[in-house]
Amino acid sequence: MNKTVHYTLTTILFLIGLPKAFSQKTNDNIGTEVVNVVKPYTPTISDAFKVKETPSLDDEETQRKENIQYNIFSFPVASTFAPAKGKAANVDKEPAEKIFSNYLTLAAGNYGTINAELFVTQNVSNTDYFGGMLRHNSTQGGINDVVLDDKFLNTALDLTYGSRTKTMTWNADVGYQNQVYNWYGIFPGTLSDATIDGIDEQQTYHTLYLGGRLGLGDSFLKESSIKFSRFWDAFGSAENRFVAKPSLAFDIVKEKIKADFVLDYISGTFDQTYYGGASFKYGFTNVGFQPSVVIKKDDLTVNAGVGFFYSAAQEAGESKFFIYPQVTGSYKVVGDLMIFYAGIEGGLKQNSYRDFVQENFFVSPTLAVAPTDQKFDVYAGLKGKLANSVSYNIRASYLNEENKPLFKSNGYDESSANTDGYAYGNSFDVVYDNVKTISFFGELKADFSKNVTFGINGTFSSYSMDIQKEAWNLPGISIGTSLDVNITPKWYAGAKVFFVGERKDQFIRSSILIDYPIVNATLDSYFDLNAHLGYKHNERLTFFLKGNNLANQDYQRWLNYPVQGIQVMAGASYKFDF
Repeated sequence: MNKTVHYTLTTILFLIGLPKAFSQKTNDNIGTEVVNVVKPYTPTISDAFKVKETPSLDDEETQRKENIQYNIFSFPVASTFAPAKGKAANVDKEPAEKIFSNYLTLAAGNYGTINAELFVTQNVSNTDYFGGMLRHNSTQGGINDVVLDDKFLNTALDLTYGSRTKTMTWNADVGYQNQVYNWYGIFPGTLSDATIDGIDEQQTYHTLYLGGRLGLGDSFLKESSIKFSRFWDAFGSAENRFVAKPSLAFDIVKEKIKADFVLDYISGTFDQTYYGGASFKYGFTNVGFQPSVVIKKDDLTVNAGVGFFYSAAQEAGESKFFIYPQVTGSYKVVGDLMIFYAGIEGGLKQNSYRDFVQENFFVSPTLAVAPTDQKFDVYAGLKGKLANSVSYNIRASYLNEENKPLFKSNGYDESSANTDGYAYGNSFDVVYDNVKTISFFGELKADFSKNVTFGINGTFSSYSMDIQKEAWNLPGISIGTSLDVNITPKWYAGAKVFFVGERKDQFIRSSILIDYPIVNATLDSYFDLNAHLGYKHNERLTFFLKGNNLANQDYQRWLNYPVQGIQVMAGASYKFDF
């Protein structure tokens, strides 16, 4: 066996070495070698190997590329093939959330807070509908270091009946509102305990209104509205107001013409002056006509108009005629990404006792009510999109107003004959002045996704007056931001933060015996953090938790009027159909 293997290996080595022998010179002597195998060859896995490199081919025949030409010989072929029609692929989508016509919300929190809302609507026929809303918000008070009652109540009921057709829409409204507030803001150190105990600080406001709207789709008479309201309080003050605003629109030579009419009538009376004088009245009838034309050319849009107003004074005051510019325009600099806009607008604004109350609940029922002449507001800005989900708006403006109302703290006269609950330096008056305002506004809104939205805006203002020392209770800076998040299909949350800069006010205390110095007060800036968290139990029932002033800021919205601390309220909302 060993001899056989020996001869076989010798033959194999000879055949392998034969080509190499021919490739060498003829005089090379490679010698001989004898291999002795002591056992039969048994191959293993470790003896196997693979080529790790791709061999390079250097011959010209391999590298040469032939030019290949393709010729297609086409001929008709009988076929009965009919392609199937395309079918859109199925897209998975979430089921649409069901919309209910009615809802009820109930909530309660600390400070004895109760909040309730009921909204009901019902279709009477295919075109007619009926709706109503009842709202209630109240608290039992309890602010630290406040010696007078600081509770409040606000209840309102609104009813409407309307109709919608292809040619006409109309609705009629009626409503009533009851508000109860207290003049609890006493200047520290001015009153004795006996005097405080004798103060009746409660004030009650009532509002009753009737109104309606009418729109004719195919007519030149577009939306028109009328409203009559009566406002009165617990101190004999009463105010009647009637406002009518018909609007016309039609086309002339491809240009859109619009004309707005305004009739604003107001009359009222106060039972007495702040220091106990006789009753007095006020009344104005303002008539306005505001024609305008819209001009569009490529990316430029201009709304050119003018306002004509006449104000007739029925009681104290002077009747006047006013003309205001009302021109606005916009130009698309880069499509919807950047739009430049500018304008100059003016108008006559009728102030009212009710409007003053809704802005500052602690005014005294002894105000001077007169219209404000907004001579012009010149502004320019840029708005657009930074991305598909991010929009912005920046604007600079210069506003010139004559007879602008400012809230200023009422003084305290120790010798005054007026002993009503607002006459102890704990209420506010309205003073008028010519005010010029330079302001800068910026806003950014972002919808990061369908579940996350964010917004922030800020206004920076500078004021100059003719008579008053300061722009009383007007902040130089105000910033607001909000964030809303849908955490899961069941859970959602949100937060809002407001920042208001410093404001100025003044307190005057007078006496026959003592000459008190005037107190020039600066109300500190403040921020208010509000948040909410909700859980949708099902499509009808939702539970929520709300918190206001979560940073527990002890700030004053008005002079000597601190606000409640941390406010937490929990409740639920239920949606339903009849």
